[in-house]
Amino acid sequence: MGISTHPDEAKAFNKQSERVTWHDKTLWFVREKRDKSVHQLPEWETLRELAAQIKAHTLSHLDDYLLQFEKQAKKNGIKVHWAKDAEDHNQIVKDILIKHEAKKVVKSKSMLTEECGLNPYLSNEGIEVIDTDLGERIVQLAKEKPSHIVLPAIHKKKEEVGELFHQHLQTDKGATDPTYLTEAARQHLREQFLTADAAITGVNFAVAETGGFVVCTNEGNVDMGANLAKVHIASMGIEKIIPLKKHLGIFLRLLARSATGQPITTYSSHFHKPKKGKELHIILVDNGRTKQLSKPDFRSSLNCIRCGACMNTCPVYRRSGGHSYNYSIPGPIGAILSPGKDLNKYSSLPFASTLCGSCTDVCPVKIDIHTQLYKWRQIIGDKGHLPPSKKWSMKITGKVMGHPKTFHIVSLLGTTLLKSPKMILNNPFNTWGKDRDLPQPKHTFSHWYKKQNKHEEQ
Repeated sequence: MGISTHPDEAKAFNKQSERVTWHDKTLWFVREKRDKSVHQLPEWETLRELAAQIKAHTLSHLDDYLLQFEKQAKKNGIKVHWAKDAEDHNQIVKDILIKHEAKKVVKSKSMLTEECGLNPYLSNEGIEVIDTDLGERIVQLAKEKPSHIVLPAIHKKKEEVGELFHQHLQTDKGATDPTYLTEAARQHLREQFLTADAAITGVNFAVAETGGFVVCTNEGNVDMGANLAKVHIASMGIEKIIPLKKHLGIFLRLLARSATGQPITTYSSHFHKPKKGKELHIILVDNGRTKQLSKPDFRSSLNCIRCGACMNTCPVYRRSGGHSYNYSIPGPIGAILSPGKDLNKYSSLPFASTLCGSCTDVCPVKIDIHTQLYKWRQIIGDKGHLPPSKKWSMKITGKVMGHPKTFHIVSLLGTTLLKSPKMILNNPFNTWGKDRDLPQPKHTFSHWYKKQNKHEEQ
């Protein structure tokens, strides 16, 4: 069986045009909320620049800061573990849970555990995992993966959530009222918190200076899990480290505004040591991050603070859905990170972009996302991962655009063709015409350009 590509996966989502339009508008609404919130801060660009500089400095001294964090955390009574890959991470989690005879775990939003495939791993070991973030619980009940890193069930309509809750939580058939459904989820999750043996959380920021870490949520589920269970395990990608506690304010202000347009996340929970009689573990996970760090063109992708702003603004993501990326981190940033893990499997993702640069404009830590996507395309082409049709069409396009006279002749031909009956161009053999209403230009680009220049000179 061949490897599925982003266009293949996007086809399934695109079959429901009404859902595509609704998904597009919903995420653009979040993007607009982000813009309004950002414009309230005159110092926004200063915060972005500071965050980018702190991240660049930290990545240049990553080993030192990680060791400092380990030393401080151990001093605080936290048990620190190191995992080189997903297998290592899952084994460490299992060993801790077995030691505590844990059979049921509540987990709060952690994309790293998705990346490591922790849920199916623990399930195979006979350990039940309950995702407690409302969106993640919805997709878990639907036996799906999150389609967005901040809004994991954004692809689902309230009618579908109502049906899921009716099947699993015995709510009224046909119920769609968000307040009623949320209350039902709250009652269901409260029971899970009270009966869990252990809690697993992600980490948004870890502070080398103090050995503590911060987890941000809007639902308070991290606090419920971590404070009620006898053991708390935090899974952290090694790039989440920041040097000093005074840097936290910069990142917390950037994160919430970029993610949802909020001034700050409702709960920013700080963990520094285990509660009396309980255990607190943190697992520092590499899983390909040092490999990414070794690539100068792509190392700044490790600046990512997982706000999802690049997804909300990306026209391709909004119209193809998160599942079409088939990677734990979808959207533009996922399209940079995934080829570093498996170039062959994810070679189509850097092409899931218009290269419009909107992702770069909204990134709170100034990652040059569209530039890195372009660089991945060069690598993928050089290594022979392009399909022959795309490889040869790009070569021919390059030749045509490199010769003005040829370009002019082809433009004239193209303009004439576009004025012909639609059935000639909008047919199954023309990929560009499959889902596009190809316009009928009055002039070629050269004519338009000369006309514009003439007006400007006058």
